[in-house]
Amino acid sequence: MNIFDSATLLSILRAHYLFFTGMLFIGAFLTTYIIIPKIIWVTQVKNLAAPINGRSAHKIPTPAFGGVAFFITIILTVSLVQSIHIDYAGNHLIAGLTILFMVGLKDDLIISTAKVKLVGQLIAVTFILFSPELQITSLNGFLNIYEISPFISWPMALILMLSIINAYNLIDGIDGLAGIIGIIICSIYAVIFFFTHHDFSFMLCISLIAILAAFLRYNLSFGTNKIFMGDSGSLIIGFLIGFLTLRFMTIDSFSIIEYQFKAENRIIFIIAILFIPTFDTTRIIISRLLQKKNPFTADRNHAHHILIDLGLSHGKASILLGLLNIFIVFVFLLLGRYYSCYIMTIVMAALFLLFTYLFFALKTRKIKK
Repeated sequence: MNIFDSATLLSILRAHYLFFTGMLFIGAFLTTYIIIPKIIWVTQVKNLAAPINGRSAHKIPTPAFGGVAFFITIILTVSLVQSIHIDYAGNHLIAGLTILFMVGLKDDLIISTAKVKLVGQLIAVTFILFSPELQITSLNGFLNIYEISPFISWPMALILMLSIINAYNLIDGIDGLAGIIGIIICSIYAVIFFFTHHDFSFMLCISLIAILAAFLRYNLSFGTNKIFMGDSGSLIIGFLIGFLTLRFMTIDSFSIIEYQFKAENRIIFIIAILFIPTFDTTRIIISRLLQKKNPFTADRNHAHHILIDLGLSHGKASILLGLLNIFIVFVFLLLGRYYSCYIMTIVMAALFLLFTYLFFALKTRKIKK
């Protein structure tokens, strides 16, 4: 019996669903866990560690090539799951991932311009946008909008994907944060896709959780075993989170999920799931524009920088922001089943303003000290 035969894999999946999923998790975890030390060794031999600069949160030169391990493991797992023929999106993902990985790796090695990264993102996202099964056809009553035309859905999906990719890339500023937030987001999506029987997306979530868990072992380490995910990592993880978000928006039937919140609140739920990347990026851009600065200029005004400057360790700051993300999701699940999208939009805006004021107060307190 050929265990890698598509018919054999499909029979194992149907007969032993949780066992197959568990083995996928273990395989993705071990592959990442084993590859990363090899990457660290190569970067040390070739002197490819990230240098220290004025905005660096690390004290010693550290390699930023965790994305290499991510890419290898994701390609293996996506190819394996794709071979079962339970979804047609796998080939599109592999094409988009390959482009973004090359763009990110170039940036990690010699620094890419913003234009090059944007062009790479546009090409990668294009592979997803024109997948028939990923086209947004309805907003399910959000702001009383139901069916939408492709001329609206395509730009909407493009903006959504690009926003998520770049928002996730921007939170990768301290040890543990991008990994922890990624695990939280993928865990929530995993529950949704499990109960709505979207097996490919569910297994992709499981693989990403395993990859990020293995990565955190080294990202939260000290000394010579430390590694960052780099742009090659944050871009492809952001791309996959964008794909999962797009998949969530195109689910026709919520199954069990439909009893947990109103269908019209689906977009609000996405904002809650992606709260930390969305909140931090939006706050930063608005703050820079109000100060008449280039919104893409780097500074230390991110939420994680404010917490670090107050004296929190990287691990504590990352866990605190992760708990904040979970809190926002909890608030949504508590209220989303009872109130309309108009009320939930107001609630989400109020939470955004509340935490914007809180971080402004924390930053002001730090400056006064």
